[in-house]
Amino acid sequence: MAREVYKCIILLIPGMRIFMPKIKTQYVCKNCGAKSYKWQGKCNLCGEWNTFAEEVIDESKTGERGRKLAKSSENVDPVSLTEIELSDAFRLHTGINEFDRVLGGGIVQGETVMIGGDPGIGKSTLLLQVVDRLSRLSHHQEGKCLYVTGEESAQQIKLRAERLGIRSNNLYIFPETDVMTILAQIEKTRPVLTVIDSIQTLFLSDIASAPGSVSQVRESAARLTYLAKREKLPLFLIGHVTKEGSIAGPMTLEHMVDAVLYFEGDLRRQYRLLRAVKNRFGSTQEIGIFEMREDGLAEVDDASKAFLEDHFTHSSGSVITASLEGSRPLLLEVQALVSPANFGVPQRRCSGIDPNRLALLLAIMEKRLGMAISSQDVFLNVAGGIRVVEPSIDLSAAVAAASSFREVPVAPDILVLGELGLSGEVRAVSQIGPRLAEAARLGFKQAVIPQGNVKAVSLLPDATLEILPVKTLAEAIGILVPR
Repeated sequence: MAREVYKCIILLIPGMRIFMPKIKTQYVCKNCGAKSYKWQGKCNLCGEWNTFAEEVIDESKTGERGRKLAKSSENVDPVSLTEIELSDAFRLHTGINEFDRVLGGGIVQGETVMIGGDPGIGKSTLLLQVVDRLSRLSHHQEGKCLYVTGEESAQQIKLRAERLGIRSNNLYIFPETDVMTILAQIEKTRPVLTVIDSIQTLFLSDIASAPGSVSQVRESAARLTYLAKREKLPLFLIGHVTKEGSIAGPMTLEHMVDAVLYFEGDLRRQYRLLRAVKNRFGSTQEIGIFEMREDGLAEVDDASKAFLEDHFTHSSGSVITASLEGSRPLLLEVQALVSPANFGVPQRRCSGIDPNRLALLLAIMEKRLGMAISSQDVFLNVAGGIRVVEPSIDLSAAVAAASSFREVPVAPDILVLGELGLSGEVRAVSQIGPRLAEAARLGFKQAVIPQGNVKAVSLLPDATLEILPVKTLAEAIGILVPR
């Protein structure tokens, strides 16, 4: 329900009054898109503070826009499920295996993908390489790729393309921010893939608010998505991110698209990770790993070897573990530094795992092992800048902290796997076979694993690792970090 504001000018001439046109405004939450007839400090829907912004409603154009959308869908008839056929070209393979892996095997026809990431992380570079590779593939020689840029000029895109070695004749740059003009160009060109850089720069003339507002972003994405579905033309939208790391704009924006990807990594390091948090046509567990070079982003074929390149083998507080990202096992180095707290409250800092998980592990070590860690500063890091969410890293993180606390290094050729329970028990992890096979491939000699995984390991052929099963954290610490 909108608030009506009436403004009038009463002239001092007797009997004459001039009224200004009626203006309707409403307040819209920038985070979730909730509407209110008056300003609110806190959104009742998403619970965020200071997210409501005032927007002007133009009723005449809004009604006309609704009639156009209704008219465009009059001739659409339902189709029986048995009559729907999937052609061989249902997915477009870009030729960049790491990119196709995250999408579930390639780009689906008519798919709309939102990709976000920190400024300067390489989103535009990645998608420019994708459209270049797709436009040069043999089975798409007659197809064109369209790169719509609203933040940079065509000359700026050309400079980046020269640095990346991109010179495709089928790649077209279109500097434009008007959504209606972009829609007309997509219908005219019918590109194999369209990239919008970025969705926050686009605007619709029939919406009174400024570009980047909730209404503009939501309506622009809706019209682009509708065209992509109707014409079966895949579309990629680059989005800005907030300080918390989520895509800027209303939450409904992520519900409109088929997939949401995040391009993450440390700007000071060369590795970048592409991760899917939503994917209607594939798994959200897969990640793509890239290396930022002077000539662009390059795929990392042997990720485990790359992450262990700088492993310092003669230092306490360093343990190697195996994480499973989708179908890919990764060997990672978990580093811990435990030192006496000389000032105030002891610090707990971590990178790569959940801070609450670290606090839980330290509490288990203090309660079940009697380690006096409450008076120590604890810093924990997963080397390489990767973020691990699965619990199989628990045992390696606890062993790394104990190693640093006792100043006893762990042997560099030992793999440590396991989930910790509150009683200090070591629980089994999933898919132990691929993890151990990856460790054996890189020359590891021993593996400390949960007792619950021993039966599964005995069924594996060609087991070259010496298996050291443990039931409790105390047992693992006694083997790896003796006093």
